[in-house]
Amino acid sequence: PDLQLAGRTIIGKDAPRGQEMCDHYMAPPSLANPALACMQEIQDECWRLGIPLKTRHREVAPNQYEFAPLFGLNTTQIDQNLMVMQIIEEVAARHGMAALLQEKPFNEVNGSGKHNNWSLATEDGVMMLHPAKINGATGNSSAFAVIMAAIVAAVNEHGDLMRMAISSPGNDFRLGACEAPPAIVSTYLGEDMTFYLEHFKDGKGDGEYVPSTKMLDLGTKEVCPFQVPAEDRNRTSPFPYGGARFEFRAVGSSQNVSMVNTVLNTIVAEKFAEFCDEADAGKDINQIARDALNDNWKVIFNGNNYDEAMQQELTDRGIWRIDSGVEAIAQLTADKNVALFEKMKVLSKEECESRQHILHDHYTGTVDIEAKTLVDMINQHIIPSVKAGGVGPLSELEAAIGTLKSAIAEIHAAESSHEAARLARVLRLETMVDIRAICDAAEEVVPANLWTLATYQELLFLDSTTTVAPESETAFYDD
Repeated sequence: PDLQLAGRTIIGKDAPRGQEMCDHYMAPPSLANPALACMQEIQDECWRLGIPLKTRHREVAPNQYEFAPLFGLNTTQIDQNLMVMQIIEEVAARHGMAALLQEKPFNEVNGSGKHNNWSLATEDGVMMLHPAKINGATGNSSAFAVIMAAIVAAVNEHGDLMRMAISSPGNDFRLGACEAPPAIVSTYLGEDMTFYLEHFKDGKGDGEYVPSTKMLDLGTKEVCPFQVPAEDRNRTSPFPYGGARFEFRAVGSSQNVSMVNTVLNTIVAEKFAEFCDEADAGKDINQIARDALNDNWKVIFNGNNYDEAMQQELTDRGIWRIDSGVEAIAQLTADKNVALFEKMKVLSKEECESRQHILHDHYTGTVDIEAKTLVDMINQHIIPSVKAGGVGPLSELEAAIGTLKSAIAEIHAAESSHEAARLARVLRLETMVDIRAICDAAEEVVPANLWTLATYQELLFLDSTTTVAPESETAFYDD
């Protein structure tokens, strides 16, 4: 019932097997299960609508798969992303499966997110984050450095808005885990880029940035050695530069990415406008960029964002860190952010307030559903199973019902959407986590034949055990 109503498992003892062997990640989709046929049909349905899903592959967690579309214009890609989500859910049902788009449907295995690859181009198609192309088009070897300075300044000043934009309820359980960056908004540029910009800001050189490469030799005669970038993108960073683009890695899998991209476009556009105003006033554009880099250098971090010592270092630097998604949402109506959106003619104060209310209400509503579902699961399944087996924490389970109902009532009595969301967060991340431990302890000792809920052991490997055939033979586009 929790997967059906809430999109994630609210309880569930860990299965003996999870993602320890990396066997799901490394293996290709197999004809031995219906997942590959499902993904092929999803690709076909999307192709018919002009949406090319270039990549499909397994991901780390059991049952987990990924698609990657080709890049395109911002507004088109946002709309198509929503269409793909709907198609995934509809096609999965035809194959006797359910597609879970929630960020963390299962505990202790990787959750899901979206890698929002973001770049800029001129009206005639010159890529502004590709150093050779923008420098060549402008005839200015420092053009790329100036653009990067504006982006670095935007991330440092408005990291709170970037954090707000990824505050989906499911990200409560995902940010900072092994599959997503923490809620500390820094940017990774890589050692080469950092070295180049450091010399630029310190006045030691205004030359062109040329990223280094390395030769990759696979050691086989069938594949000749080939050149690749010397540095990969940092997968622990929330906003790494990946060569001609930035990748916002912390976006939730269930999200509509409209707000994410609205924020990125707005904060960078504001910095471009500020740079232009100063240049029009007679200040040298390179000096403007140098000043911006010097003022905002602290937001650049090329280390391991999962390391707790490094997280503390970033916090001590004064980089935006908002651990609570509820409080991050509240930053939408902070004075500086309302002023930003009004200045750039993107949102009015009233529009910021309405969006904040909606996001808080969405969070509260999500938790309300989860808590009520947990009450039903304990009453209708877990307590009867414990009684039937004569084992387990019966008194603690009975007490948990009263605790949950009281917390739900307190949320409903809250005087504002923000206060209700705050109470809901405590219920979800503290009270319900403690109660989950009691439920999982019951599952551990109740005999399997008396446990009436699906277990992780049964759920996590459905893609390799389900043999339901589609209702009809799929007619692919090529046919």
